[in-house]
Amino acid sequence: MEMYFNGTALAVIFGYYLILNIIMYITMVIDKKRAIKDGWRIPEKNLYLLAVLGGGMGGLIAMISKHHKNKQLDFILVYTITTILHILVAFLLIGKFAFVMK
Repeated sequence: MEMYFNGTALAVIFGYYLILNIIMYITMVIDKKRAIKDGWRIPEKNLYLLAVLGGGMGGLIAMISKHHKNKQLDFILVYTITTILHILVAFLLIGKFAFVMK
């Protein structure tokens, strides 16, 4: 048996998380700007959904850099827990699909 590297699988996994976290970060920035201007806000359920899908790290970065929702314990917990879980999932996926035994 020989192990080989599947770069396509790694690129798909990395790309998924990169794109989703960028979307989450931008969404949080937009929501912060709307909060300042008393404009229409992005529903919290949408922010939670993006975190559950894998964008928690983007949410945490936005919380820290833009000081948005950083006093709401539920957001801190959801973003932190989903980030940890998705890091584990990413490592499992990489181990399963990016490094294959043949």
